[in-house]
Amino acid sequence: MNIGILALGTYAPERVMTNHDFEKILDTSDEWIVSRTGIRERRLAAEGEFTSHLAFRAVEDLIRRHGRSALEGVDLVIVATNTPDALFPATAALVQNRFGLNAGAYDLLAGCPGWGYAIAQAHAMVQSGLARKVLTIGSETLSKILDYTDRSTAVLFGDGAGAAVIGPVPEGYGFKSFVLGADGSGGKELMLRCIADKLPDGSPMGQYAYMNGREVFKFAVRVMNTATLEAIEKAGLQPEDIKYLIPHQANARIIEAARERLGLPPEQVWVNVDRYGNTSTASMPIALQEALDAGQIHNGDHILFVTFGAGLTWAASVMTWWQPD
Repeated sequence: MNIGILALGTYAPERVMTNHDFEKILDTSDEWIVSRTGIRERRLAAEGEFTSHLAFRAVEDLIRRHGRSALEGVDLVIVATNTPDALFPATAALVQNRFGLNAGAYDLLAGCPGWGYAIAQAHAMVQSGLARKVLTIGSETLSKILDYTDRSTAVLFGDGAGAAVIGPVPEGYGFKSFVLGADGSGGKELMLRCIADKLPDGSPMGQYAYMNGREVFKFAVRVMNTATLEAIEKAGLQPEDIKYLIPHQANARIIEAARERLGLPPEQVWVNVDRYGNTSTASMPIALQEALDAGQIHNGDHILFVTFGAGLTWAASVMTWWQPD
């Protein structure tokens, strides 16, 4: 069975926070942020707007683009998020209820690669016959977990959501490979507490997200290279076969390094980190939708996804694009 993305929708909150806004509250500058990250602005959720609300809006956009029929046959909902409304009930269950789906539902927590993990799980569920179609969502309100006195994290992240229906596609199309990985020894480099105040190795955790930027940067550059090449090989392709790269939008310098290693021209890589910052699990679906809206991706194109994040974790996949005209 060939399995791919049948429908897609996204949402970003209305509020825009620019680097110049940060200059008013932090010891930083637009030049400092842009030169190190490529970020110029990001979207922030409103005070009463949370991860479930963003997920709802992404699904509503999916319905607007593809019709309510796009949800017909969906019998599983997976929400990949690092900022769920609650530990329980699952945000996915809130989505299931909102749209009246006769479906199972659970949240998936795997750092920024969460949506990459979710589409792999959705593929496996459909392939095995345990689901007909899976609604996979990446949704984040990272602004709720940031310390706005810490310039090393506050300027990096934004809020957003993306929703995709995963299901059967015609022969020759759909996902060709998945690569999922983790290195828990690096867990202390990017962390946020829940019920424990420290990791098993004794690393203390606080109420706001902490990141060792230098170590995460080195890790990201390495796995963006190894994971992409492994995914391409598993798909039975060569780097020159890749038509478009949809990378995790965390840092423009990391994306550029990955592009150069793959030998892709700039016009074959979608970059929107300058306008959204790092939206974690939402970054790849948002980037994919923008690339589609811009007419950059067509049926039959081989697309490469790659992402990295807390865990430390990573995910990469290759798919041959198809959507009905």
